[in-house]
Amino acid sequence: MSAAIAFEKAQVGQPAPDFEMASTRNLEKLNEPVKLSDYRGRWLVVMFYPLDFTFVCPTELTAFSDHYEDFQAIGVDVLGVSVDSVYSHRAWLQTPRDKNGIEGLLYPLGSDVTKQVARDYGVLIENRGIALRGLFVIDPEGILRYKVVHDLNIGRSVEETLRVIQALQTGGLCQAEWRPGQETLKP
Repeated sequence: MSAAIAFEKAQVGQPAPDFEMASTRNLEKLNEPVKLSDYRGRWLVVMFYPLDFTFVCPTELTAFSDHYEDFQAIGVDVLGVSVDSVYSHRAWLQTPRDKNGIEGLLYPLGSDVTKQVARDYGVLIENRGIALRGLFVIDPEGILRYKVVHDLNIGRSVEETLRVIQALQTGGLCQAEWRPGQETLKP
């Protein structure tokens, strides 16, 4: 019996894996899919999370939503993705934050029910059927520029995500702890 070998399509510096999936773009009808090509010409943060109605996930999704204007100000869109259905997403989006919901979220959630997108991005936990916390930054030309994957119990940092994107947008060499407004390194 041969061992199965996973091939991760999501490689930094290469075109991001294409996708199309159901989404919450039209929360009432749930009939508007989301595709990678929709974001051509803009930066995109794709954030995989394990499941709706869990504990760490709403803290992350709402933190990114609370800073959505900061992302928009630098030309960045955000997309959350899990293996849940759009119906589960809608129910969660209609649940108040004080009841562990994400009501008022300012960006759409993609529904990766086939698990193919999580698989293509290398974050699917096959034996559990859920995604690790993967964050991917895709540039306006569709090239993957940054990725970080966390274990299930650790939330991601909005501040670090913004800092990394702003560093990438300089096109220069940015030292450790670089902050917007600082000079880039001169070779």
